[in-house]
Amino acid sequence: MKTSSLLFCFAVLFLAGCKQNEQHKQEEATKFIVTTPQQKDTLIYQEYVSQIHSIQHIELRALEKGYLEKIYVDEGQPVKKGQLLFQIMPVIYQAETKISQAELSAAEIEFQNTKALADSQIVSKNELAMAKAKLQKARADLDLSKAHLGFTQIRAPFDGIIGKFNDVRLGSLLDEGELLTTLSDNNKVWVYFNVPEAEYLNYAAQRKTDPHASVKLQLANNALYDQDGVIETIEADFNNETGNIAFRATFANPYRILRHGETGNILMPTPLKNALLIPQKATFEILDKKYVYVVDASNKVAAREISIQQEIPHIYVVSSGVQPTDKILVEGIRKVKNGDTIHYEQQSFDAIIRELQKLKAE
Repeated sequence: MKTSSLLFCFAVLFLAGCKQNEQHKQEEATKFIVTTPQQKDTLIYQEYVSQIHSIQHIELRALEKGYLEKIYVDEGQPVKKGQLLFQIMPVIYQAETKISQAELSAAEIEFQNTKALADSQIVSKNELAMAKAKLQKARADLDLSKAHLGFTQIRAPFDGIIGKFNDVRLGSLLDEGELLTTLSDNNKVWVYFNVPEAEYLNYAAQRKTDPHASVKLQLANNALYDQDGVIETIEADFNNETGNIAFRATFANPYRILRHGETGNILMPTPLKNALLIPQKATFEILDKKYVYVVDASNKVAAREISIQQEIPHIYVVSSGVQPTDKILVEGIRKVKNGDTIHYEQQSFDAIIRELQKLKAE
């Protein structure tokens, strides 16, 4: 009998110990961390889809009809102002120039003879005037022939980069005005983007205090372009259909990374006074609404809806729902429900953000 009682006591003690052990392990497994929102002046960036244009982007066309005799450049090649790009077969235009030169020589001889006769009053002044007009026409015809001959050489009007050839090959018969390729000067680029009316008004107010505020350009691979841009022009009218107004920013492009037709996102800075910041990690979503768990003085958690004003890496700017003195749950959100009492560890806002940045970098 005594043996049975002792065994029963040992069993009870063993089970109690196991239960305490399990509870202790669960508490260790669920680590609750809270922090307080941070309130400070913050710079946020409004994002706008943008289109990149070369400041100088032109079409190169054949000014004369003829066979394409030589191609001196390749697609994508940088060229200098005045560099020879294409040569149209000049034989016909060279012949026309020689004819014009011969006609000019004949007109000069005729004019000199007529002038000598007019000085001797053998011919009238009208005949001299006609000979002079004929000479002037011959000179003009020669200038025109030389111009046509010059048009057989297509040169770069400025420094730039050659675009794609428009199905032109050596020996192609070109019509007058036929497109050969494009030329872009990418030393500087214009970046166009559209801004809604409310954000335009915010920008206009900000510009009064900071007229030279710069903007950033996020490229298609999400990398930030290493040169800041400056907003130089704003269109005169709003688009009635979209409610937007067009902005144009200018960016230096010393390494020719930006090309005509490229896309990206303009990041326009907007300063916020006394913005209330919380870690994105502290939020959860129910039916498209954002919530946080707030811990009260008795360590009870309560879900509270918040309004997000702006999103920046790892951080939400909150417009309503929490106060700077609130304690919000960051770790263990999925392990609690409304009314639960928790034991927590408090960490600073900056420490939590540093840890999140470190994890992302890894």
